[in-house]
Parts: sequence; structure tokens; C-alpha cells
Amino acid sequence: MQLSEELLAHYPIVSDQVDAGDIRLILDELSATLARQVPGDIVEFGCYIGTTSLFIRRVLDRSPGTADRMLHVYDSFAGLPPKTIADASIAGTAFKAGELAVSKKQLRREFQRAGLHAPVVHKGWFDELTARDVPPTIAFAFLDGDFYESILSSLQLVWPRLAGGGTIVVDDYAREALPGVERAVRDFFHGRLPELRQTHGLAIMHKE
Repeated sequence: MQLSEELLAHYPIVSDQVDAGDIRLILDELSATLARQVPGDIVEFGCYIGTTSLFIRRVLDRSPGTADRMLHVYDSFAGLPPKTIADASIAGTAFKAGELAVSKKQLRREFQRAGLHAPVVHKGWFDELTARDVPPTIAFAFLDGDFYESILSSLQLVWPRLAGGGTIVVDDYAREALPGVERAVRDFFHGRLPELRQTHGLAIMHKE
């Protein structure tokens, strides 16, 4: 049994924002990145209440050679930001500014309940973060920003610091209700995308 399947069989998913299929793929990509011994820390942009962060922490705790790796999580803790024109979609009317707001206290409580070491938590809108807010070297990143500006800002921070062989997983890619996600990825790379695999609503990219 793969580690992702073992973890999903034993631990609850604490919200409905990410399903088991997504989590399995994210964890499998993380495990593969760790197995390649790619240097750097782990980051998650858009952690919400910790739905994915908890499982990422469990993978790190069970993987060899990860004692020095830090998990950094980022969120506004004020819910979704306002949409831009790049996010316009008749299918996305449910995604309104302020939705999905949780507090840092709620996130930390989930880690305490699970008996897991808390991540380094960064509070703020992604476009207000600077290079000082992210690790100098990143091995793996999960980007779950929902909207154009959030994904673009995340990529601007993460990609220059992603180590060779590192992995970025972007949630909600090519989703009709959230068109800004794919637009942000394509605009960031100016149409010259790295090798990209799209599966289960996720875009998976590796840096050479």
C-alpha cells in the first residue's frame, strides 16, 4: 500500500475543500519529490483550515531524511479576495470575496488535535508577500489560490526558488468555474509552459 493510501485510510479529511483523490495525487507527488532527494522546504499557498497541510506533515514525518525540511503555509485567513476580470465565469458565481475565511487559531487547533508539529504560518494576501516570506530553496509547492492574482503571485514567489527536480502542483487547473487559475499559469510562463501533466483537476509541473 502506498503511503498516501495508508494515510487516507487512517486519518480524516477535515473539510470538503479537497477530496481524497486530490490529496492522494498531491501526496504521491510529494513522496516522489522527497525520494529524488530534491533539496528545499515545502510550501502551501492557500492552506485554509489545514485539510492538505495535515497530510503533507504526516508524509514528512514518515519519510527518511526530512528532519531539516520545514513546512510553510500561507493564507489570508480572511477568505477569498475579490475577483478580477480574469476570473470571470458564469459558472463561478459562488466564489465570493470573504468566503472560506478561517483563523490562524483554527488552523493551529487542527494540528494540535492531530498531534502534529505545527507548520510555519504566514498570514497575508499573496500579492503583499515578498521574497523574505518564502524559503530560499523550495522542493515542493501546492498552490490553491483559486483566482488569477493569487496563483500568479504564488508562482512569482515560488518558481524562482524551486530547486531543480522540484514539483509544483496547482489546484483547480482548467476548471470552468475558476478560469483565472489556468490563465495565471499560462501568463506567468508566457505560453511556454514547462512539462505539465493535468489530472483530476490538478496541474503538475516539474522544474528541470
